[in-house]
Amino acid sequence: MVKTPLISVISQEEKEKNRGSVEFQVLCFTKKIDQISSHLKLHRKDYLSQRGLHKILGKRQRLLSYLSKKNRVRYKELINRLNIRESKTR
Repeated sequence: MVKTPLISVISQEEKEKNRGSVEFQVLCFTKKIDQISSHLKLHRKDYLSQRGLHKILGKRQRLLSYLSKKNRVRYKELINRLNIRESKTR
């Protein structure tokens, strides 16, 4: 697996205070998604990792939809900082 340094989007003091915040959880899921995606580029037939990736993507999507319903401004700011596409609403 190729390790790439990730730029911290949330400052260090915010990490210490707000580990349970939606933004921090989405940031952690995004880092995991990047790591698993780079792993899957090397190991295309690793189906267990694919399943884990789909589960993490679902968790992140649920958190983002919760945040978009509760606070649209924080949601827009977060997806812009993390370069995540806005989800399509049904």
